[in-house]
Amino acid sequence: MSVPSSPLYSMFELNHAALQPFRAMANMGLSFWASAANPLRDTSMGRQATAALTMFERATRRFAKPSFDIPETQIDGKAYLIDEQVAWETPFCKLIHFGKVDLRAKQAKLLMVAPMSGHYATLLRDTVKSLLPHFDIYVTDWQDARDIPLSAGQFDLDDYTDSVITMLHHLGERAHVMAVCQPAVPVLAAVSIMAAKNDPLAPLAMVLMGGPIDTTKSPTAVNKFADGKDLDWFRQSAIMKVEGPHAGHGREVYPGFMQLGGFISMNLDRHLKAHRELYCDLVDGDEQDAARHERFYDEYMAVMDLTAEFYLQTIERVFIHQDLPHGTYAHRGVMIDPAAITQTALLTVEGERDDISGLGQTEAAHELCKNIPADKHKHHLQMGVGHYGVFSGSKFRAEVAPMIADFLNAQKP
Repeated sequence: MSVPSSPLYSMFELNHAALQPFRAMANMGLSFWASAANPLRDTSMGRQATAALTMFERATRRFAKPSFDIPETQIDGKAYLIDEQVAWETPFCKLIHFGKVDLRAKQAKLLMVAPMSGHYATLLRDTVKSLLPHFDIYVTDWQDARDIPLSAGQFDLDDYTDSVITMLHHLGERAHVMAVCQPAVPVLAAVSIMAAKNDPLAPLAMVLMGGPIDTTKSPTAVNKFADGKDLDWFRQSAIMKVEGPHAGHGREVYPGFMQLGGFISMNLDRHLKAHRELYCDLVDGDEQDAARHERFYDEYMAVMDLTAEFYLQTIERVFIHQDLPHGTYAHRGVMIDPAAITQTALLTVEGERDDISGLGQTEAAHELCKNIPADKHKHHLQMGVGHYGVFSGSKFRAEVAPMIADFLNAQKP
């Protein structure tokens, strides 16, 4: 069922265009007040002017897709340059390889499947950096649907699952696979399909982190949002058509700005407090804290559109019907059975304070994958972290990443 063009998408684009003259004026003001040649720069008036103009510029900016920016990694005290290359691609995804220049030792391959839930794959920068010393890493870089022409066709949840299988085949050996948040479901489906076919390239180990395997457990605000709503409600309320001048003009999408609005509204007080602190840091000249805030929000505010068919299938199968725990999850009309997995080890990771994927939702994969040998099951609950702390931050680096490396390196072909 096609949806009519939504005025909201047009209004969003029009607002950005209308603000350009004011943004130009703000940037001119910043050039004046932040100039080293300006004797008033470090006065109270100068810092307040700079802070106000910075807040306006950031509030009206369309945040660009960030880069991974990982120039090197350290292995046993030796630095190795990172050569970031596209190893495989379709219009909807680029598989990024973080190759280590001059490293002669062979490392196990690890496919990191990034979430396609509004943010870019660079959200996993900390995950990649922390595990790079241990593995030969490949990351799925999902593309912004608004930039994909209609001629490229559609991309739904089944296509996502097929892409994971194809990428595992592309790696050419039994690799490890890691799913962070949203892809926990299609990755589990992909591994189940490979196991049922006795695929010789089925992964050695599967890591599921903060993912919605069973949303009946510890339902969060994200899960409860789907209660009492049918698929038509989501189609009419959330799906829009891309407007020009984007290459995907006419494509039906779930807009990134709507997803971002939902994330912000869940913790509005926290975000308002963070921005008040940024203003005060700028006024006080605390450049280190201001820079830390800006780095986080440069990533957080950069969002992408999702194809409508992918979004709606995910809503229907994962949140409305909860197909995996109910045993009704089908891939291209064929039921999948996680119990078919016997040769892939399973590690699940959850955060104590996760308000997106509640406690037990990811751990539920162990019950579904009941035929994996007992010594190849492991669950880790990371205390003191929320959703993002499951895969980034100081506790991830100090506690979760080393545990993941130990678990994966213990798995042998």
